[in-house]
Amino acid sequence: MPHKILIVDDDPYIVKYLVDILSDNGYATCSASDGADAMAVMEREKPDLVTLDLEMPNEWGPRFYRKMSKAPEFKETPVIVISGLSGIHLAIRNAVASLKKPFDPNKLLEIIRETLGEQGRSAAAMASADE
Repeated sequence: MPHKILIVDDDPYIVKYLVDILSDNGYATCSASDGADAMAVMEREKPDLVTLDLEMPNEWGPRFYRKMSKAPEFKETPVIVISGLSGIHLAIRNAVASLKKPFDPNKLLEIIRETLGEQGRSAAAMASADE
């Protein structure tokens, strides 16, 4: 089974862009438009990794992260912050990486592969390994 990645972002264009990048590289995806919805999606989908925007309506990224990290089943789930805010590397200290929008999709994929222990595996190799 492919790794599942939760995309938490209020911008539907960013969500679609990330879904396209991740799907094209062999990942399953799910998404939430803010931190309030994201916890329900986490519980339902049990993702292997989360990409997290910081500035969103209703509940912003750091508050969602605090809730997520207090839940025993999600405490170890890696988070990559993707935000347009400056100083994002300071917002969530335990994030595996922080990328500023606009970001390099290849850099994101590299971080995801390293985080999920897939160094050296291409999308084609992952697809054939899953068959």
